[in-house]
Amino acid sequence: MNDAELARDIAEEAGRLLLAIRAEGREDGKALGVRGDHEANALILARLAAARPGDAILSEEAGDDRVRCACPRVWIVDPLDGTREYSEGRDDWAVHVALAVDRVPLIGAVALPAQGVTFDSGQQFATIETPRRPRMVVSRTRPPEAALTVARALDAELIPMGSAGAKAMAVVDGRADIYLHAGGQYEWDNCAPAAVAIAAGLSATRLDGAALVYNCEDPMLPDLLICRAELRDVVLAILAGT
Repeated sequence: MNDAELARDIAEEAGRLLLAIRAEGREDGKALGVRGDHEANALILARLAAARPGDAILSEEAGDDRVRCACPRVWIVDPLDGTREYSEGRDDWAVHVALAVDRVPLIGAVALPAQGVTFDSGQQFATIETPRRPRMVVSRTRPPEAALTVARALDAELIPMGSAGAKAMAVVDGRADIYLHAGGQYEWDNCAPAAVAIAAGLSATRLDGAALVYNCEDPMLPDLLICRAELRDVVLAILAGT
C-alpha cells in the first residue's frame, strides 16, 4: 500500500469509527466531540505506527516533543476537524491524514464521513472551470475580514460552511472556487487539505503568496489561501492592497 492509499484507508476507517460513535447516542455536545477526538486519534496513531514505524507523527490530539522536527517524513493528522459540526449532527466535518516530506505537503487524504466521500492526493481530478461569479466558502460564525474584503472586490458569492477540511474540499470538487482563512490555524488543520488541493491543480499558499511549509517547530500556520489557479494572482493582489 503506497502512502496515498494508506492515508485514505486510515482516514476512512477513522471516519467510520466517528460515525459509529455518534450513532450510539451515548454522548452529546462537548462530551461527544471529546470521545470522538480521543478514539479516532488512537486509531490513527496505531495504524500509522504499524504501517510506517520509522515516520514521525504530529497530531492535534497528541503530545508534541518536537523530535519530529529532525525527521524528513512526518504524518500530520487531525482526527476530527470540525468538532462542533460533528457534535451538532452536521455533515461538514472531516478527518485529515497527511504526510509532509521535507516540509512539503506531499500526501493527503480528507474524509468527509457524513457525506460519504473521501478525497486523496493520489486520485484523478476533473478539470473545473471558474464561473463568471466566483464562490467563496467562509466560516459559519466568524468569516475573517480578509475574506469579506476579497469577496466584495470580486462580487463573490459567500457559502457558509463548517470545518476547514469541508471548505477546502468544496473548492476541490467544484462547489466553490476560493477558501481563504486568516483567523489562525495549525498545521493539522490544513496540511491534508493543502496536499489534496495541490494534487487537484489548485493553488495553495499563504495569504502573501508564500509556499506552505510544514513540520515547523511551532505548528501554528495562521493563514491559508486555496483557490482555482486562475484566481490566485487577483486574490493576492487584492490582499496586498488592503
